[in-house]
Amino acid sequence: MNSPVKTEEIKQPSVVFNYISLILLLLGLGLFYGLELNVWLRWGIFVVSILAAAGTFFFLAPMGINLHGYIRDSWRELQKVVWPARKETMQFTWIVFLFVLILSLFLWAVDSGLAWLLYGVILGKGS
Repeated sequence: MNSPVKTEEIKQPSVVFNYISLILLLLGLGLFYGLELNVWLRWGIFVVSILAAAGTFFFLAPMGINLHGYIRDSWRELQKVVWPARKETMQFTWIVFLFVLILSLFLWAVDSGLAWLLYGVILGKGS
């Protein structure tokens, strides 16, 4: 008999911390434009709200799932990418340019043909 396979539960972060970060950013922006204070104090309030929102977003995500870990893992994956050589890049670039040119000429021809057919032949309104 086969025994049942145990699966791990995927831990999902609480969206409450994302909302708190958004509220802190909006509060800082509102205070920046809403208060009639010294310009340095307004900028200080705005910077503190950005730092508080970033701290909430980066470091208070529950269960270990946060943006910092995502960025770190993404950076590791990016280092594994094998980038094409300059020659290959130039060849693919010219192929794309040629394809775009051919496709644009084709679409121009179809558009002009349909315009001639509709306005010139069917409606009788010569261009």
